Amino acid sequence: MSSSLVYVLRRLIQAIPMAFAIILVNFVLLKLTPGDLVDVMAGESGSATPEYMDSLRKLYGLDIPVHEQFFNYIYNILHFDLGYSFRQNMAVIDLISERLPATILLSVTAIVFALIVGVAFGAIAARYRGGLLDEAISVISTMGFATPLFWVGLMLIVLFSIELRWLPSAGLVTIGASYAGYWDEMRDVAVHLVLPALTLSLFFLSIYVRITRSAMLEVYGLDFVRTARAKGVGGLRLILRHVLRNALLPIVTITGLQVGAIFGGTIVTETVFGWPGVGRLAHEAVFSRDVNLLLGIFLCSSMIVIVVNLFVDLLYAVLDPRVEVRR
Repeated sequence: MSSSLVYVLRRLIQAIPMAFAIILVNFVLLKLTPGDLVDVMAGESGSATPEYMDSLRKLYGLDIPVHEQFFNYIYNILHFDLGYSFRQNMAVIDLISERLPATILLSVTAIVFALIVGVAFGAIAARYRGGLLDEAISVISTMGFATPLFWVGLMLIVLFSIELRWLPSAGLVTIGASYAGYWDEMRDVAVHLVLPALTLSLFFLSIYVRITRSAMLEVYGLDFVRTARAKGVGGLRLILRHVLRNALLPIVTITGLQVGAIFGGTIVTETVFGWPGVGRLAHEAVFSRDVNLLLGIFLCSSMIVIVVNLFVDLLYAVLDPRVEVRR
């Protein structure tokens, strides 16, 4: 058995107690919050009697001790059952499966755009260190750090949807649209994707600019770069083949760490733009106190982060042969 396969199997085994800890923490935190689904439903009705509320708690399994609820939840997970959303009248796994593709599309588009543009601008800033370009890029990246996502989204809607009328302000597709073919539908989705993806990517783009600039400036000072310059290597070849390639490891590390953060950012972005993804579903679940749905969303998000970070660890060995996955 190859060392890479052994490493993957070891990491998957290590993920089991990690997943259990995530489930336990999420369950305890949600149970510690005041009120429950029945309290929300009683508040909405305005005339619920104590007897009716007790019957609802018995129906939803909220009348049994908390530790029994937890063990029942673990048992259901082991049988690939994430529970039932009584607010949405659907199985949690069906709700997440229905919304997850939209969130993945938004997240991947945002992170790829942020990665490409951020690395490019970071490389330019490092190449012209101390110059006007470096100063301008630093100011723009600082603004990206400081500006809240919801404000960026609202301003983009005002500019491109209301004033210029270039792009739609909400949704995944145009409601009631009839498409001549598959490519027409994809074009409509792409147009709706522009504003939310741009909003979500700005913060992460700023991070990539800073990390790339710092990593490349460090590599520029190493001996092998000076040797390459002495041999006549310069310009774009020096940047791509010698400097940027050796500065990629911290960039890849940040990308793995940002996967969890970007799922958090989708909650705000999807709510602002009415994007039908898991983030917006989580926002709705919080206000309706849909604990089963929230637990399912948290679990799926955590598993995606674990898998992505495993992939990042394996990618290290590809980018730098000195890294051995068996360690």
